[in-house]
Amino acid sequence: MTRHCHNCGWEWTYRTPPGRSDTCPQCHAELRVCLNCVRYDPRAAYQCNEPKAEPVYDKDRANFCEWFEFARRVYQPKAGRDRAAEARDAFKKLFD
Repeated sequence: MTRHCHNCGWEWTYRTPPGRSDTCPQCHAELRVCLNCVRYDPRAAYQCNEPKAEPVYDKDRANFCEWFEFARRVYQPKAGRDRAAEARDAFKKLFD
């Protein structure tokens, strides 16, 4: 179980939680986002288990939520197409 970027899986190894302007050094995704929070639940109202939290509509954008706590979990890559990887593979095939 690790704290990691919701987008690429890069592991957050610092002792303090990320600040609002911190981004992943690997993919540049913002880190203090709902998708990285322990209270994020896609089945809950507004996808948040904290009833006192104000609704946040962009779950992958940095916000000022005072209830943010970086989740510890096993990284699971996103399902579906990885368009960036497909583009790299096409580029390699073209020039190899």
